[in-house]
Amino acid sequence: MQLKDVDLNLLIVFHQLFTEKSVSAVAAQLGLTQPAVSNALSRLRRLMNDELFLRTSRGMEPTPYAIELSEPVAYALGALHDALNRKTDFDPSASNRKFTVAMTDIGEIYFLPRLMTRLAQLAPAVTVSTVRNRETNLADALQAGHVDLALGLLPQLKSGFFQRGLFRQRYVCMFRKGHTLDREAISMEAFAAASHVVVVADGTGHATVDESIQRRGIARKVVLTVPHFVALGHILSSTDMVATVPERYAQACLAPFDLRYLPHPVPLPDIGINLFWHARFHKDPANIWLRNVLFELFSDQAQP
Repeated sequence: MQLKDVDLNLLIVFHQLFTEKSVSAVAAQLGLTQPAVSNALSRLRRLMNDELFLRTSRGMEPTPYAIELSEPVAYALGALHDALNRKTDFDPSASNRKFTVAMTDIGEIYFLPRLMTRLAQLAPAVTVSTVRNRETNLADALQAGHVDLALGLLPQLKSGFFQRGLFRQRYVCMFRKGHTLDREAISMEAFAAASHVVVVADGTGHATVDESIQRRGIARKVVLTVPHFVALGHILSSTDMVATVPERYAQACLAPFDLRYLPHPVPLPDIGINLFWHARFHKDPANIWLRNVLFELFSDQAQP
């Protein structure tokens, strides 16, 4: 027997008849006439080549084959009902959902303190795990649902993805207090002569900054190259090196590391920090909720 030959309504009648043991009760339960239920039972008997239910003094009693069918039919109908009537909302206060968000170490410094404070208020049992958004398989991970959202400057996420802009920011030049560049402005000559630490963050759009500086023919004295931003505050606070960094990251570093920053002497393009998610989860209630939380916390459009 092929599934295409089975009318789902017949299985619903079967399930109700197994439960009620009465044609009239099934008719009332399903909003059908008694002849319609009897007709459905006749079709089932022909389809299954079994009587299925026999009229007795105790009502319609199932045959051994009907008893054998009852559990898998009930399970299948229950699974379909749950799938078709899944909750269309998300209750953060009662959820223990674990979200995975892709971001750089800059993102962890900038986004996580405020995000986790807000989640503790709204969804105390929800947890968050972060992964690096420079992974080559980020698009696949988002599509598969292994990563829920990605934050940052991610030009590689195009077809099949939604994105929502959070904010734009400029690049600045950051250094320790008392540095020789700690003046009202930085000249191009002083910038080029300084000792630089450069962050090479693979898979992000930050590499375009170095390309922009090189295209202008500025030969920096790069004395240190690192693969991430997380150690930059420690490095700058105890050396005479300078770094080109996004402004919001610089703002987060000033107090903890006693640093300063000034507008960049090189006219660099602003960058847009966006929120990304795969089209498969565009209408997922939990995904929508977390996207809204992030937008309300960090979007320039959402600020009063």
